[in-house]
Amino acid sequence: MKYISTRKDGASQSFLKILLEGLAPDGGLYVPQEYPRLTQTELSAMREMAYPELAYAVLAKFIDDIPPADLRKIVFATYTKEIFGSDDIVPIKKLEDGLYLLGLSEGPTLAFKDIALQFLGRIFEYALAQEGGNLNILGATSGDTGSAAEYAMRGRKGVRVFMLSPLGRMSDFQRKQMYTLSDENIFNIAIKGTFDDCQDIVKRVNEDAEFKRIYHIGAVNSINWARIASQVVYYFWGYFRATSANNEQVSFSVPTGNFGDILAGHVARSMGLPIKQLILATNENNVLEEFFNTGIYRPRKGSEVAVTSSPSMDISKASNFERYVFDLVGRDRSRMWQLWDDLQTKGVFDISGSLNFTRISETGIIAGSSTHAERLETIRSVHEKYAVLIDPHTADGMTTGLRHRESDVPLICLETALPAKFAETIQEAIGTDPALPESFRSLATLPERFEVFDADSDAIKAYVAEHTG
Repeated sequence: MKYISTRKDGASQSFLKILLEGLAPDGGLYVPQEYPRLTQTELSAMREMAYPELAYAVLAKFIDDIPPADLRKIVFATYTKEIFGSDDIVPIKKLEDGLYLLGLSEGPTLAFKDIALQFLGRIFEYALAQEGGNLNILGATSGDTGSAAEYAMRGRKGVRVFMLSPLGRMSDFQRKQMYTLSDENIFNIAIKGTFDDCQDIVKRVNEDAEFKRIYHIGAVNSINWARIASQVVYYFWGYFRATSANNEQVSFSVPTGNFGDILAGHVARSMGLPIKQLILATNENNVLEEFFNTGIYRPRKGSEVAVTSSPSMDISKASNFERYVFDLVGRDRSRMWQLWDDLQTKGVFDISGSLNFTRISETGIIAGSSTHAERLETIRSVHEKYAVLIDPHTADGMTTGLRHRESDVPLICLETALPAKFAETIQEAIGTDPALPESFRSLATLPERFEVFDADSDAIKAYVAEHTG
């Protein structure tokens, strides 16, 4: 399997090369030269696999420059009962006939990001051991990626993590998860701004090729293809548990801010998984909903990004959206350059009325959004009807998913975090606080360790240089 950039038509790269590089030198994102297609025989064999075996079978399609025995060892060390709480790794709960909740939040930080980042931590360590090098990870988080990355990388040989987060824009639990870590290889940086400001800094630093080379800058955000590949697995897992035969279709409802989670679904569908619809759910920051309904992509200014009760989706510029658009325009780089030039110079691009826009339906993605009031009502109604408590982001997904649900197609809603991470909203919805796992009950009493910076990429580069020696 070889990988290419979404921007320039340069030389293809191996998986290990793009793993440590993250963002392509031209500012684009790496994608496979082509998506692997699965046969019916392969799908039938996968249906019977336990999660670690399934993960290995899917990831081996994207990773062919690691010896199979080594890759298998990494995968099986990642997806264990000890780390994820059960042999299922990703439990699925049937709420009623044709309606399921896929539990992606059983990992160490109670969010779906653990699924990918626990794998990424181990494969980074493996790759660095082969090269004898080191890696300085520069990432941005709106809440969950940061803690999942830090918990996955803490204590890893040859790895430092510099994680940018928007000051005052995460839940108390999310902030405490990150800022209370005392590991010497973890550096938390609070940015005076929005998540988009944090993400822009990461991209600007990565675009400085010389700085990136000297300081060995890598990425754990979903701009790293390994993140996407490992998330593809749970779409297969959910499909097999909601169906009895490979000729059946399902739909997935996916709350998403940075487009990584739903992109993994797009990849799974492109590989031949029988997905009818991928229902994209946003909150009040509905840039993506606007695009899929109108063909106009118009990210908002930082001052226009609403602070909501589903804060991990308070994102205006979805970085993984570029990978989807690359597929949407038939991987036509001249068209990509035109659209991204419009985005850079005008702050918007418009494909309405074009063949590109009509192709959206072929990808199976439809989009919607929900408000704070709808979010609370969904949390309340799901709790009352099914005795199941969901977090605000999952509620966005379920609100939108049920709105677009087709009666004859099973709907699988992705649970992206546990409610304990958003106690204030849960209290508002049902009148009581969510249960807090025993291992996190001391968080509130622990001291926090972080630095505060303006949204200045040069200042961040200086900080990284100072702390890498």
